[in-house]
Amino acid sequence: MSMKEVYLYTDGACSGNPGPGGYGAILVYGKTEKELSGGDGQTTNNRMELMGAIVGLEALKEPCRVVLTSDSRYLVDAIEKGWLASWQKRGWKKADGKPALNVDLWQRLQKQLDRHEVTFCWIRGHNGHPYNERCDQLAVAQRDAQ
Repeated sequence: MSMKEVYLYTDGACSGNPGPGGYGAILVYGKTEKELSGGDGQTTNNRMELMGAIVGLEALKEPCRVVLTSDSRYLVDAIEKGWLASWQKRGWKKADGKPALNVDLWQRLQKQLDRHEVTFCWIRGHNGHPYNERCDQLAVAQRDAQ
């Protein structure tokens, strides 16, 4: 039996960096859509971008083939350019020897990447993509609620 194909759209928002933040995620499977969101009173934009991806992937009840679309270069490039794998190999240090940031969330994301077949897709934010715009609305609403 083949894996289900799911589309995951994510976004994060933060007012100040650090400051109050929120994330939004939308899972799409066939004609079914599920919106997820949350926030933190003291966080960073990058942490919220990661949380959108993590929460979306964790919500899947079984291993799936996932196309994850995000406007976060930090998230997409860390996977696509191999930064995450390099940080892990170096004991969570960047190429310059400084500690990698957000290790707790990268480790949590890695568990989901091991569970699912995930393809990352970067899109330009605030450019009219309906799911990206909706994720931004969810993230901003959570940020403002903090």
